Amino acid sequence: MQIHITGRHVGLTPAISNYVEEKVSKAQKYFNQIIWAQVVLSVQKRVHDAEIVIHASKQTFRAKAKAADLYAAIDLASDKIDAQLKKYKERLKQRHKNSPPVPALAAEAMGARPAKISIIKQVPMRPMSADAAAEEMERQGYAFWLYQDKDTGQVQVIYRRIDESFGLLQPVRKGNG
Repeated sequence: MQIHITGRHVGLTPAISNYVEEKVSKAQKYFNQIIWAQVVLSVQKRVHDAEIVIHASKQTFRAKAKAADLYAAIDLASDKIDAQLKKYKERLKQRHKNSPPVPALAAEAMGARPAKISIIKQVPMRPMSADAAAEEMERQGYAFWLYQDKDTGQVQVIYRRIDESFGLLQPVRKGNG
């Protein structure tokens, strides 16, 4: 992301520039499709203004703040822009969450590429209960865990659902019909 900083009646020191870049760069954690940002800093009668404009794909975000200190004005504007980005990201999540799923054949017809495996991780599989598997998954920091059920001997997958509950995938043999 490119960041353009402009100072009106303000001398842009390296410290100010670095501070602005640090604050504006953290916006990427909320929204990674940011193209460039423009920051305008100004002073008028001991009132410091900071205006941040972020241009993302199909969207522009703008926040303006005034304070007695330049760094405080930058902080306020940065917080406002972060709140806008967070709200926009949540809105996008809700929109995608409510849209109907795309069937596999339709995805192929739309030109979806096959999955690209970037890493293969081998984990020891030992018999355990679903509760123990959930604890292991949480301890390891994963969203799912593959394990062998100690009662049935079947390979199963436990996973964390969006509503923070757990789901369990169990294999079922398909009948001859």
